[in-house]
Amino acid sequence: MQVIYRAADITEAHIMVGMLRAEGIDAEAGGHYLQGGVGELGAMNFATVSVAAKDVDTGIALIREYEQAAKDPVRLSQKEGVRLSPYMYLPLIVLLIGLIIYGIVI
Repeated sequence: MQVIYRAADITEAHIMVGMLRAEGIDAEAGGHYLQGGVGELGAMNFATVSVAAKDVDTGIALIREYEQAAKDPVRLSQKEGVRLSPYMYLPLIVLLIGLIIYGIVI
């Protein structure tokens, strides 16, 4: 296994591993126990993502693509026809109606 990415923290490393595995690349997150040595502080540059030697180029390309898409949220939401649902605003609408009714009653 070769390290192809140094994550900001172990959570980011696991996100990258999940993304790579979803694309069919066997990946592993490393650095779990190194971060534990500093306690509750957010340790930097201990978390790594490793893949097999045959998957290095593909893994790096996927991570670069992910990072580019993360810089442009519009592109990220439009990738592969992903649409934002109008129902995601429903809880906010219900809350606003509740506040209006509460204001009228009191």
